[in-house]
Amino acid sequence: MVNKIIFKKIKFSNINSKKFDKFIVKKGLFVFPSGPALATIEKSHQYYKSLQKADYVFFDSGFFVLILRLFKNIHVQKFSGYKFLSMFFEFLKKNRKKKVFCIDPNINFSNSNKKYIKKLGIKKLYNYSAPQYNPKNLSDLKLLKIIRKFKPDYIVVNIGGGIQEVLGLYISRNIKMKTSILCTGAAISFLTKDQAPINNFVDNYYLGWFVRLIFNPALFIRKYFTGLRLIPMVIFDKVKILS
Repeated sequence: MVNKIIFKKIKFSNINSKKFDKFIVKKGLFVFPSGPALATIEKSHQYYKSLQKADYVFFDSGFFVLILRLFKNIHVQKFSGYKFLSMFFEFLKKNRKKKVFCIDPNINFSNSNKKYIKKLGIKKLYNYSAPQYNPKNLSDLKLLKIIRKFKPDYIVVNIGGGIQEVLGLYISRNIKMKTSILCTGAAISFLTKDQAPINNFVDNYYLGWFVRLIFNPALFIRKYFTGLRLIPMVIFDKVKILS
């Protein structure tokens, strides 16, 4: 069985949902790079570095999973941010004393996310509405101060891919405490219904891209076109398998 692979010096963990309960108690930076985002790593230095430095990198992209299978005969399991977060919230229902800190893109999403998580029975919750970050020069001393004071068990980063991973690395390097930083991006919005209506069927059959395309074609046509660059990147990379 393939436990890990190394693609472009990024170590991906092949973790399935059956191991979730043992895995969710681990500390560190968890990232779920999309296919289009992976296709930009050679031009996005800070994003690339954050993936390389992350403690756990998951196979969020069904497209990446498929091209690994087609061109490298490497079989790994997709474990999307949506599925991970869905299971995480089920975990929280049984562990309601956990302290959760959410970083959201704006106040509207903060209110929606707070309402959803409160229904799980979580009482120790903080929602932070993030400013517009520059990934090339990211700094947020106010955020670090609040995190140090709140001392969360879990930090859930709900902002866009390409920036959230850089923010996650910034937090992990500067708060000087052990916690779990989950960079699951828009996944929470699928659950709150603030974005495209993704569900288990759509996620299991790799149809998330299609639903997103229907929901917002102007945005995702451009993103998915960029994602096609991932094919030659996989073909010409010496992907290493760690069993």
